[in-house]
Amino acid sequence: MSSTPTAWPEVVDAAQWQAQLDQLRAREKAATRELDAIAAQRRRLPMVALPEYTLVGADGPVRLVDVFEGAAQLITYHHMWHPGAQWQCGGCTSFTSQFRGTGFLHGYDARFVVVTPGPIDQALAYREKVGNRLTWYSTADSPFGADLGAPAGGGFGVNVLLRRGDQVFRTWTTSGRGVEQLSHTFPLVDLLPWGRQEPWQDHPEGWPVGETYAGWLDSPDVARLYGAPAAQA
Repeated sequence: MSSTPTAWPEVVDAAQWQAQLDQLRAREKAATRELDAIAAQRRRLPMVALPEYTLVGADGPVRLVDVFEGAAQLITYHHMWHPGAQWQCGGCTSFTSQFRGTGFLHGYDARFVVVTPGPIDQALAYREKVGNRLTWYSTADSPFGADLGAPAGGGFGVNVLLRRGDQVFRTWTTSGRGVEQLSHTFPLVDLLPWGRQEPWQDHPEGWPVGETYAGWLDSPDVARLYGAPAAQA
């Protein structure tokens, strides 16, 4: 996926390594405090009331308020869908398949689901094919996706909703690289000495560099690694 390195990290003694790590750690701690401040501001955002929507789940039509399944909070990932395609968006497929379980959200009175403009039977078949473990809903017959920034044939994104009785509110949303921040994929890759090995990133001279997206999993890769046994064969 990348060129052969022609340079390597400098070799130093343990004391020099620790000194430079301490300098970096000061920046990391500052970034952590800034993220805490950002989260505090996010908690203070106002919210927008949503109209009633009906989605379709594995058991048929379901009101948006019932998608919460009694929880007060709901995270929806809006998965891109291309009608008739054998493989759907690699980025969406990879992002959602990394969450092998979200039951921990129950302790926070929350739930995490996938919504897609694809027909529910096709969406569920694709979910099984790539080994996704989240609950999926279809917005094929609902303006929900379009109203929240992810129309059919359009982009992807994350929305956070809050329920008060039978009324649902939109509290936060993100797309693009904002979604990247919610994954564990890139935080782990960014820990590696070579990093993402993509040309746009700042890296020392001589580090291996390939094409942008070269290391990303495509949908067939996800199916092979995590999907149903037939897909893994």
